[in-house]
Amino acid sequence: MSFDDFAHMLDLLMFVAACVVLLSGFPVAFTLSGIALIFGLIGMVFGVFDIAFFAALPQRIFGTMTNEVLVAVPLFIFMGVMLERSRVAEELLDTMGKLFGHMRGGLGLSVAIVGALLAASTGIVGATVVTMGLLSLPTMLKRGYSPSLACGSIAAAGTLGQIIPPSIVLVVLGDQLMNAYQKAQLDMGIFSPETVSVGDLFAGALIPGLMLVGMYIAYQMIVALIWPDSSPAMPPEEGEHVTLSKVLHALVPPIVLIVSVLGSILAGVATPTEAASVGAIGALLLGGLRINPDRPWPIYLAGLAVIGLLILVSTVDMRINRTVIGTGDMIAIWIALALCLVVAVGVVIALLRVLRAGVLQPVLEGTTQITCMVFVILIGAALFSLVFRGLGGEEMVEEFLSNLPGGTIGAILAVMLLMFFLGFFLDFLEIVFVVVPLVAPVLLMMEMPNGEPMNPVWLGIMMAVNLQTSFLTPPFGFALFYLRGVAPPEVKTMSIYSGVIPFVFIQMLALLILWYLPELSTWLPTVIYGS
Repeated sequence: MSFDDFAHMLDLLMFVAACVVLLSGFPVAFTLSGIALIFGLIGMVFGVFDIAFFAALPQRIFGTMTNEVLVAVPLFIFMGVMLERSRVAEELLDTMGKLFGHMRGGLGLSVAIVGALLAASTGIVGATVVTMGLLSLPTMLKRGYSPSLACGSIAAAGTLGQIIPPSIVLVVLGDQLMNAYQKAQLDMGIFSPETVSVGDLFAGALIPGLMLVGMYIAYQMIVALIWPDSSPAMPPEEGEHVTLSKVLHALVPPIVLIVSVLGSILAGVATPTEAASVGAIGALLLGGLRINPDRPWPIYLAGLAVIGLLILVSTVDMRINRTVIGTGDMIAIWIALALCLVVAVGVVIALLRVLRAGVLQPVLEGTTQITCMVFVILIGAALFSLVFRGLGGEEMVEEFLSNLPGGTIGAILAVMLLMFFLGFFLDFLEIVFVVVPLVAPVLLMMEMPNGEPMNPVWLGIMMAVNLQTSFLTPPFGFALFYLRGVAPPEVKTMSIYSGVIPFVFIQMLALLILWYLPELSTWLPTVIYGS
């Protein structure tokens, strides 16, 4: 191989080197940035890389830090960690387990339902899997459940936080797709480009997410019917202690929080970032309520005030740039101020409660650690993509995808297979920050077989469902690690691995359904946003 051939293969070698180093277990952010710097310097030596590309990095970092969409990430993380630490999930699992436990497969059914509820209220896979593994797995094993079925049910239900909004995956994926969609349109000569938002992805993911929950529940029922010994019912005396008031006490607060966050986004009342702040406040209030349930009224009043503010914003024209403010406007403003005061008092009381209980500090530490990890990886990925583009990698990807047999369908299939196999070894953040910016602009410039342009929401949901499998696929599926860390010693690792295999096939079936029925992901955004 000549030096010229080597120089023009640097982009491909750079991608391969990054994958190899990542597989060695070296930290992701430092791998991406280190590989980028090394190959940038090699490219300069061979005269195929312009050092001026490095000058764009500070602006990229500044743009990341000032990106309003990404502000939702720490807020949703705080929401999830607070709900996990304040034992809201524990009460849900206990109540739903007793409610459905008298049925065959009832405990597996309750795990799927609670997993969906926690996904819609936390969006953090690790916290959900660990919580359900600690609380549900010993109970399921004690009641005679097959270890593989119990482990697979818990791991799969925990990953629902990847696809059911509000999801951190959808936030970061939406940000990457927004940039890719605008770039694709500019490259096609469209100088007033449309945009795709995180709200579009939230709306598009709702039906596929619920469909996946339904498929999990159907699988639990089929297994209980065909192999009843693998998922027996609980003794009748253990299922009689659940009263309606206890069910409502466990279900209503999380459901109100879910409706407040998702409802405000889907109704257009709040952006995902603003809704994330509502979720963070709601999670703090729920934490304060769970820690001291004897004095619930300040928290109840604050929660009602938050709902009142959302209703007020959605029904009253609160624009401050109008020249005339009428009597009705002044009344609305004073009502809003009073509601804000009630919320502030409730938040202060909840803060004092979680602080005295020793919950606030670990919540803040967990939020900071996860947020820092996300943003450091994002900065490393920005440097990696800069150098990759400077070495001509973008043109290589476009040429490769455009020349695949099968045209657009072949290109989509190749990208989906690549993301699926990378999920065996890489985390979803690495795939989103490295692969999506490289392939999404090329895919979004292609036409579907019916002659219509590719829908970015459909592509995003397909990627999100595909990425969900990365948490379940061995050897590096993170849900498997989380569950192995909290599972009893008698549960073998092979039981965990074999248990998740049916759920991986269920997720692939969901991906196939979305492929043939794209309306499942595009209908709701069209109805809500008209796009």
